[in-house]
Amino acid sequence: MVELAGIIILGIIAQWVAWRFKLPAILPLILIGLLVGPISTLFTEDGTKLIRPIWNEKEGLFLGESLYHFVSLAIGVILFEGGLTLKRSEVANVGPMITKLITVGAAVTFFLAGTAAHFIFGLTWQISFLFSALIIVTGPTVITPILRNIPLKKDLSAVLKWEGILIDPIGALVAVLVFEFISIGEGQGYTQTGFLEFLKVLLLGFTFGFSFAHALTLAIKKNYVPHYLLNVVSLSVVLSVFVISELFAHESGLLAVVVMGMVMGNTQLPNIKELLYFKESLSILLISMLFILLSASMNLPELELLYTPNTLILFAIVVFVVRPLGVFLSAMGTNLSFREKLFISWVGPRGIVAAGIASLFGSKLILRGEPGAEYITPLVFMIVLGTVLLNASTARLMSKLLGVFLEKSEGILIIGASKVPRLIASYLKKNNRHVVLIDNNQNNIEKAKRLGLEAFVANIYSDTLTDNIELNDVGYLMALTGNSEINTYAIDTFKKEFGEQGSFRLVNSDEMNDPENNPKEGLFSHTDDFITLTEAARKYPKIHEMELKGKEHYEGLIEITKADQDIVPIFIKTLDGDLKIISSFSKDFDDISEGCKLVYLGKLLKVDKEIKEAQL
Repeated sequence: MVELAGIIILGIIAQWVAWRFKLPAILPLILIGLLVGPISTLFTEDGTKLIRPIWNEKEGLFLGESLYHFVSLAIGVILFEGGLTLKRSEVANVGPMITKLITVGAAVTFFLAGTAAHFIFGLTWQISFLFSALIIVTGPTVITPILRNIPLKKDLSAVLKWEGILIDPIGALVAVLVFEFISIGEGQGYTQTGFLEFLKVLLLGFTFGFSFAHALTLAIKKNYVPHYLLNVVSLSVVLSVFVISELFAHESGLLAVVVMGMVMGNTQLPNIKELLYFKESLSILLISMLFILLSASMNLPELELLYTPNTLILFAIVVFVVRPLGVFLSAMGTNLSFREKLFISWVGPRGIVAAGIASLFGSKLILRGEPGAEYITPLVFMIVLGTVLLNASTARLMSKLLGVFLEKSEGILIIGASKVPRLIASYLKKNNRHVVLIDNNQNNIEKAKRLGLEAFVANIYSDTLTDNIELNDVGYLMALTGNSEINTYAIDTFKKEFGEQGSFRLVNSDEMNDPENNPKEGLFSHTDDFITLTEAARKYPKIHEMELKGKEHYEGLIEITKADQDIVPIFIKTLDGDLKIISSFSKDFDDISEGCKLVYLGKLLKVDKEIKEAQL
């Protein structure tokens, strides 16, 4: 009982440490597992582990093959969640670079890393290619924490982000297929019978995954499953698919759940986001337990297998030869610069799926007496820990050395996606500014996306907003919601992360009527709050530009906007095309010269006559 509780507690502590120090969670999880497992035998009085997943036939948390059964089911749930995130539309829209990375790049890693493992460690071709299939996977859980605090160009961060998301289930599928080929070949001698058995596994895995995915989707859409049981019913169906598929064809369960996740992720399922949130929370718990268990189950003799120069040679080939070659071949014909290709080559940490499946497959093959199987788990763990440590400690430095680090973050995050924010965001996008809108209203987000804007549903009270690496080049924050409390909270909470160049919010009705106490972060005008802005946009839904003759001309125009609520000043456009946000003070610009432009929302200005009237 103490050991089981200790695994859960240590797992959550490791997750907290990863969050607190912005590290990939897999790093503290595996290190804690090694510490309470094989390393602890050096310090305990009787040479036993502090946590003993398997000790002997009568002792340990898991007796016999029960650990492998638990790992199999846990990996199945994790892979199902990964499959849910893989969308056909995303694969089509991410561009040729990412498509080639998950195809050409994966093939390069598979063949070259497998060949290297075969000749360096003398492993059989089957074991060598199983190793290389396992290290194809990077994964969002290791990429995101590394890139979170490195300001990069949007295209560069998007390549690394989407590679991790898309290659997770693809790499897992390749590893499962290689393992099944080895398992079947072992018994059939790679004969025609063995090949037919392999096809049987593929057929049943795809059939069960596809069939159960559509059955569960139909049941959810027809409301055969009550809302409060949706998540647990889905979990039970995933486990059922895994077990039933295994009964019909051994080792087809993982393939079935990956296919099931992919199919369900690409259907118009109304509750897909809720299902994803549940599976994500469950995956965090399973991963926390899984990697402490797997690390703790390793023994010192397995770790000693790595105590050889061959380990460093293989690691160097994977990091400095295989990864760069795959990236540069994938980047042929793209607009990426040589420095950007080098940076992508450098950042390739291996992820949770690789380590988890390696432990599962390695243990099963050892039990079957497959020659060289004892190398699978320690070699993959070495690649995972080595690449995570290397990238986590050097990615920021390398981005600066290669000149891809954004010294000044010019992206703009807009809180709110109603009509006014959409108009402003569209203007910013036309002027080549990276702008992202967030809102908790799905309808507003859909309207923004139909305009070609980058937008997503988010709750600003959630910690996950700062995890989104699409926002790592954001330097300006604009809170444009109709709720003054949300606007104030957004500024107070996120100005350090997203507002280093400036954070602004709309004034509220009280501040609008008290210009003497106007807030420093007030946006656009102290005579316009959300209501007046919305009304101006309703009457005149257009943003205009007017060329300025100098500072006096600008000040005259500002006086006009104060007197007319249908005209709202937004930006000053400088001679070089830079956009400066107008604060509610309105007269803070000293460098306005002839040729600059006033950018405003609403009614078209009739300039000369109105300026003279305003000055009288």
